[in-house]
Amino acid sequence: MVNAVYAQSGGVTSVINASALGVYRKIIDNKDTIENLFIGINGINGIAENNLIILNSQDIDKINLLEFTPSSAFGSCRKKLSLNDEGYLKKIFDTFKKNNIRYFFYNGGNDSMDTANLIYEYSKKIKFDLKVIGIPKTIDNDLCFTDHTPGYGSTAKYLAISALEGSIDVKSMCYDSTRIFILETMGRHAGWLTASTALARLNSDFGPHIILIPERAFNKERFLMKVKKTLSEYGYCSIAVSEGIKDEQNNFLSDLGYNDNFGNTQLGFVGKTLSTILMKELGEKSHVAIPDYLQRSGRHISSLCDVKEAIKAGEYAVEYALKGINGKMVTFKRISNKPYEITFDYIDLNMIANQTKFIPDEYITEDGMDVNEKFIEYAKPLIKGESYPEYKNGIPLYYKL
Repeated sequence: MVNAVYAQSGGVTSVINASALGVYRKIIDNKDTIENLFIGINGINGIAENNLIILNSQDIDKINLLEFTPSSAFGSCRKKLSLNDEGYLKKIFDTFKKNNIRYFFYNGGNDSMDTANLIYEYSKKIKFDLKVIGIPKTIDNDLCFTDHTPGYGSTAKYLAISALEGSIDVKSMCYDSTRIFILETMGRHAGWLTASTALARLNSDFGPHIILIPERAFNKERFLMKVKKTLSEYGYCSIAVSEGIKDEQNNFLSDLGYNDNFGNTQLGFVGKTLSTILMKELGEKSHVAIPDYLQRSGRHISSLCDVKEAIKAGEYAVEYALKGINGKMVTFKRISNKPYEITFDYIDLNMIANQTKFIPDEYITEDGMDVNEKFIEYAKPLIKGESYPEYKNGIPLYYKL
């Protein structure tokens, strides 16, 4: 029999380990075909270094905790590969050969699918029998050709609740204290996360009143006009803003002046930038909240829908590979909103890699500073249900490698 290897890559989510559990469960169901499920520690780096563990040798009760554990249980990475990295690629395939690995499952986003595609292409080049399947993951929800991605629903739920509670807070204090609340979300090129704060208005409209996304250029004058109007009407103003918004000259408002390992501009503190503008132009103090890691690892309030779909994504990855499907990523196709129903499919890895899915124009309001009911209809099913971890001593129990 042969073996499989699974690894995690890129920015993490609160449900990425649920996909690992899905891979594990499907492989256990097919133990006559795949003997061991290896895990690459710290993503593709662990595979290149032969730094692996055998997941099915661990205690089942511990493995089951993966469903409720946020972030990467096995370590992630931001390794940028190219076909010119011949030495590194040879190390990866030496590990495959040494451990009789014939199935490779890579769990990640845009850049991770590029890595998976390179592994697939190199396997063909050297005529090595390897099935490569990508498992989608990103809180940014910006992978093309899939309706949504595991991780988005849970982060959307976290941010919507945070926006709701922050809006209520500033409302309660606005009479003679701070009148503006700003929630800064992740989202470099696409505003799906920031848009999700509109779900805070599902039950009662405390805010946010302004939602700033990268799909629309930031215009200071129009922004200030809307803030003043909101303050006049409600007495307070709640704002959600994406870290990746740009001005009308296409410059990031929050460029920190250096790049990450993938060459992306490092962004941060756009909320503080807005806060400075509001103080300088309107004389209004504002409170800024930056959830940062908390928004993507907030497993205590994950979406049940998201958790279930993350597990299914892992299961389908194995199912496709066992059918001989190769060089693909698992995708979601929405059948209907009411009732919410999806089906699973796959697409070529090279179609996914290094592309971005933006919020459609039809989801954005005319003034470019909010989203409309069409977006709500799209996003609402993704945050449905709760999947609470087990608590001990008042704190969740999580998997530890």
